[in-house]
Amino acid sequence: MSTKLTQLLEIKYPIIQAPMFLVSNTAMVIEAMKCGIAGCIPALNYRTLEELRAAIIELKNAKVEGGSFGFNLIVNKSNIKYKEQLRILCEEGCDFIITSLGSPEETINQAHRVGIKVFCDVVDLKFAKKVEGLGADAVIAVNNQAGGHRGNLSPENLIKELVSNCHIPIISAGGVGRKVDIDTMLSYGAAGVSVGSPFIASVEANVTDEYKQACVEYGAEDIVMTERISGTPCTVINTPYVQKIGTKATWIESVLNKHKKLKKWVKMIRFSIGMNATKNAATKATYKTVWVAGPSIEHTHSILPVKAIVKRLIE
Repeated sequence: MSTKLTQLLEIKYPIIQAPMFLVSNTAMVIEAMKCGIAGCIPALNYRTLEELRAAIIELKNAKVEGGSFGFNLIVNKSNIKYKEQLRILCEEGCDFIITSLGSPEETINQAHRVGIKVFCDVVDLKFAKKVEGLGADAVIAVNNQAGGHRGNLSPENLIKELVSNCHIPIISAGGVGRKVDIDTMLSYGAAGVSVGSPFIASVEANVTDEYKQACVEYGAEDIVMTERISGTPCTVINTPYVQKIGTKATWIESVLNKHKKLKKWVKMIRFSIGMNATKNAATKATYKTVWVAGPSIEHTHSILPVKAIVKRLIE
C-alpha cells in the first residue's frame, strides 16, 4: 500500500493511529509501529516535560523498520506548555508532529531545522492553503465523521476539494473503522488516513474498561455533539449522563459568550470543567460518563489488542 504518506514516514501502511487526549500512550504506539503504521500521542497527555522526554526516548528505543511515531501539539495560547513541549520534541527528535488549534508557523520552522515533519489539522481549504504556504509537509483533513472536535464537510467533499487545490499530501481523519473505509478515502485522493476511535477499545489503552466497553456496546447512531466539554462542539457517546446534563451550553454561558471581554474567560472555565469531567470518566469509575468517541466505533465489537485492530484495517 504505497502512497505519499507511506513514503513520507517510511511506513508499510498509510495509517496514523490518531492522537487521543487521555487515551493514547507509548504501549499503543509501540504496537502500532510493530504493525507497520505510525502512532501519535498528544503532548498534553504528559503532565511534565520530564514525562514527555521519557516517552520520546522510550519510543525511539522501540522504533522498528516500517513504523513511525510522532506527537500532537496544541499550538494556540490555551496551551501554556506549547513552547517548552516543542523544545523537548526538537531536542530529542521524533518522526513527525501534528499541530492543532492555531498557527503552526513556529512549529514548522523549528521542527524542519531538526528534520521533523509537520502535519497540520485543517477543516477547510482556506486553512489548508495557509499551512501549505507555511511549509507544512501534509494536512490532516478533519471531516464530519471524526471523533472529538470535528469538521463540517463530508470525507468525500473535503478530500476532493483539498486534493484539487493543494500540492501536499492529504491525510483523511474521520469515518474509518474497516479496510473498506480506507480504500474509500484513498479512492477520493487521500494519501492516507488518521484513525482514532477504533483504538479506544484496545487492550493497550489505559482508560477504564467501562469506556472501552462503551465503544463496543454503542454505535454510530449513539454519537452526539456536545458543547459541555470545551465550549466548542465535540462528539461524545450519548450515555444516560450526557442525556441528563444536555448537550447545549447553559443559558448563562450563552449570554456571556456574546460579551467580547468575558467570552474568553467563559470558554476557559468551560474547558477546564469539561476536561476534568472527561479525564475522570476515562480514568476512574464515575457515574459522570462523558466519553469522547466518533461514529467509527460502529465497527468495534470487542476489546482487542492494537495488532488485531490494525489487522482489521489492512485485511
